[in-house]
Amino acid sequence: MRVLWEKEIDASGIVVSPRPVWKCRACPMYGKRPSCPPYVPEWREAREWVGHFRRALLIKFEINMDDFENEKRKVILHLLKREAELFREGKFYAMALFPGSCNLCDDCPFERGEPCRMPTRVRPSVDAIGIEIGKLVKIDFSESVLYGIILVD
Repeated sequence: MRVLWEKEIDASGIVVSPRPVWKCRACPMYGKRPSCPPYVPEWREAREWVGHFRRALLIKFEINMDDFENEKRKVILHLLKREAELFREGKFYAMALFPGSCNLCDDCPFERGEPCRMPTRVRPSVDAIGIEIGKLVKIDFSESVLYGIILVD
């Protein structure tokens, strides 16, 4: 995993709608991870929440698709580290959003109906709360990339 770029964006340009949430329903992780629906705020609440931010960081990561789960875990850990840095800089409401379902644990107890091992580290997926990432970047399916967002202030 490597960071290709990190851009500050105007949070008012973040589009939140039901469309990504409906796509989540086709995902095999739907309802299985705490970062996914129905365990995250529904899109209307998320739209209101995102509307209270002025800035966000959009981060593009290049990953090795042959090692997808480990690469995604590195991306998630980078987003959480960056969120913590922003918090220490006084951005108290900084909040990372994951690219897809949480995979902080190799073996997710939540999937078996047991409590999450890291509830303070889990963040909602970008899609799960309805953010249309395609409105922020041009999606090129020939690239091996993931996108994360950190709402800043």
